[in-house]
Amino acid sequence: MPAAIGPSSPWDAVPDLLRARGMRWTPQRRTLIEVLAGIGGHLTGAELVERCRAADPTTTPSTVYRTLDVLEELGFIRHGHGADGREEFHVLPRTAHGHLHCGTCGSSWELGASEVGGLVRALRRGRGFHVDLSHVTIVGQCESCASAESRP
Repeated sequence: MPAAIGPSSPWDAVPDLLRARGMRWTPQRRTLIEVLAGIGGHLTGAELVERCRAADPTTTPSTVYRTLDVLEELGFIRHGHGADGREEFHVLPRTAHGHLHCGTCGSSWELGASEVGGLVRALRRGRGFHVDLSHVTIVGQCESCASAESRP
């Protein structure tokens, strides 16, 4: 296994956790874990499948997505949706977060729970609604794009 998976890595537990759920520890799953261990941040399912296939051409999308479902249940990843609706995976998420997305330039930023706490509390009080922040993407226009449009 690569250096990213070592004695202090949370990924070390994955083979046993998958076996405990009745899943085999296959070369494809090993490749998926090795790829995920080398990623910091976010990526789409298609990007993940592509990276796995680059390392092991026998990797199938169905194996990747089935394994991702279990890894999400175990807390190793979290999925959300980008402004364009594409599913994105957050690797080893430390905290729940949403995203801001500029519809003009396409840039995205993480949106922390403290930044949207008032909205989350208002929705809970007013509607009894509990927000899953990982599925929140607010689309708008960033300061740079808004400034550029307002210039003569």
